[in-house]
Amino acid sequence: MDVSKLMFRDGLMDGQRILVTGGGTGLGREMAEGFLKLGATVYICGRRQNKLDETAAELMAAHGGKVVAHACDIRDADAIHAMVDAIWADGGALTGVVNNAAGNFISRTEDLSVNGFNAIADIVMRGTFYVTLDIGKRLIAEGKKASFLSILTTWVWSGSAFVVPSAMSKTAINAMTQSLATEWGRYGLRFNAIAPGLFPTKGMSARLSPGGQGGNSKNDLNPMGRAGEMHELANLAVFLMGPGAEYVNGQTIAIDGAGYQANGGTFYPMLHALGDAEWEQMRAMIKGTNEKDKADRATG
Repeated sequence: MDVSKLMFRDGLMDGQRILVTGGGTGLGREMAEGFLKLGATVYICGRRQNKLDETAAELMAAHGGKVVAHACDIRDADAIHAMVDAIWADGGALTGVVNNAAGNFISRTEDLSVNGFNAIADIVMRGTFYVTLDIGKRLIAEGKKASFLSILTTWVWSGSAFVVPSAMSKTAINAMTQSLATEWGRYGLRFNAIAPGLFPTKGMSARLSPGGQGGNSKNDLNPMGRAGEMHELANLAVFLMGPGAEYVNGQTIAIDGAGYQANGGTFYPMLHALGDAEWEQMRAMIKGTNEKDKADRATG
């Protein structure tokens, strides 16, 4: 990310303590960098300690400050509890949480297994709720204010063919965002969400556009003729998480160049006409990516 394009003053987030789930790679890393550059202490979690440590070292080398890496599978509520205990012991309550960790892959729904559905739902829906509940209960008990931000998609408004587990799970978190904004607003806890369009990352391309077959917001279909740039997402995240926007609560904001208005932002236009052979080819590519990731986690 080109941090010179951050639109906020240095030191804006001094004293902030923010957890970014899925913060070792992709959009999570970019937001973590933005928070760090502006003065926050950042905690990142994911399933690969070696990757998290690498990210933390790179970000601190570039910007100074403090990034702490915690290996944590957010599908495991006990693991979350232990991680949050460690964060609290390292300086007290968090002031912000970014629920960014996710999983997704394209598939015809008739080809899904129960395990395939749960692979997405356990991370996106259950894991996000587990993180939010554990941290929220502590903040309420201690009388501390904080901001929660969830990374969603525009499918929460329309659904999307070929990513049904993700569409269902993200929609559930959209409902959580609006529900807790009203229920926990009295405690000084805010809940908002961002629905990004196409912000290309390695993981997204491997599972949502294997071999270039997928993609839900190709540049030539977007009214602005381009994908999003990482500093644009980071700027919006900082606005929602930092000081000065405390009255923004219960909102889900799209950042997609009006792609949702123009083409729905779904996978149907690109994938509805594909045949069995093409789907089998993409399944093989996704399986290869998953096996590589599993091997990487096994080595650290």
